[in-house]
Amino acid sequence: MITLSRRLDDVRGSAIRDLLTLTARPDVLSLAGGLPAADLLPRERIAEAAAAALTDPASVQYGETAGLGRLRDVVAAHETGRCGRTIGPAGVVVTTGSQQALDLLARVLLDQGDVVVVEDPVYVGALQVFQAAGAALLTVPLDDHGMRVDVLAERLAAGLRPRLVHTVSSFHNPRGVTMADGRRRRLAGLADRYGFLVVEDDPYGLLAFDGPPPVPVAAHGERVVRLGSASKILAPALRVGWLTGPAQVCAAVERLKQCTDLCTSALTQAIAADLLADTTWLDAHLSHVRAVTAGRARAFTTAVAELLPQVMCTVPTGGMFCWLEFPGGTDTTELLPRALAGGVGFVPGSAFAVDARLPDAARCCFASLPSEDLREAVRRLGAAVSRRAPRPFHAGT
Repeated sequence: MITLSRRLDDVRGSAIRDLLTLTARPDVLSLAGGLPAADLLPRERIAEAAAAALTDPASVQYGETAGLGRLRDVVAAHETGRCGRTIGPAGVVVTTGSQQALDLLARVLLDQGDVVVVEDPVYVGALQVFQAAGAALLTVPLDDHGMRVDVLAERLAAGLRPRLVHTVSSFHNPRGVTMADGRRRRLAGLADRYGFLVVEDDPYGLLAFDGPPPVPVAAHGERVVRLGSASKILAPALRVGWLTGPAQVCAAVERLKQCTDLCTSALTQAIAADLLADTTWLDAHLSHVRAVTAGRARAFTTAVAELLPQVMCTVPTGGMFCWLEFPGGTDTTELLPRALAGGVGFVPGSAFAVDARLPDAARCCFASLPSEDLREAVRRLGAAVSRRAPRPFHAGT
């Protein structure tokens, strides 16, 4: 028998990853995975960028650990525009997806037992990373306007001293809500006052349905590390993410990344740089993605209101997710196998729980399916609710 590291003892497996095998069946309409719509991925434009990149020998060679210079320039310019203050290339580290950025950041900043504040419900990837780092997790609730920063302020005043506060500030995963601007300002101010770092996880910020993207928390203070990604706006397979923040943090992340993977793929970085730098094309692409996804969000929420009127459903203003809360007595973990048997998948709320179990909640991704399939998925979900409950589903079995 092989003895594994004790740090794995506290790391919960991802119910979402476990579900992907089941929801990949052709008979299942999946609302489970946080997958961007395959029909909206710009495959032809990616192919053009790939062909251009392959004319440069450097694109198939090892590259700088911090990232391809051109991509760092593009990201720095983009983040400067978003945050309203100058962010130079030295403040950017390119990573193999933003999940790697979060993992490296935790390993750079956290020691065993350090306190990390997370939202409840929490993004599963953050939960796994902070558990692996041995952090002590404390939660702050969410409402329709994002993190309850007033609750955080009360706990800080009472003596709480976290190393990090993690937030998916825009179009939250899993709740779908967006932090109000006043709360963003206050959060940045609390970071300055109490000396913690805010980790602003922002893969969905450019997917606002109406109006400009929300102003980042980082626009209101410098004790903020922002995580970004090409996965939701270009293609997940590129595996290109980035981290921007204080120079000391970026230098430490770069050093640790050297012993992780040396560098992110130069080829996919070159492709991402080409697409992100082509602002005319990118604006048109994002406009189309936002319009189509907004239509799918409307289709899903309308279907829930009509077919599951007893279920509370968040109304998203961007992003990819809705949060459902079923009436008392419905356990979504027990509901899931009935739903899968009836041809629809979702993620039970318990997958995102830290303190409370959230037995009556579910996360649904509306972005991946066309509108007519979304209505059928809700119909199937309603049929599953009406059927008698079999044995509970256990993720990973």
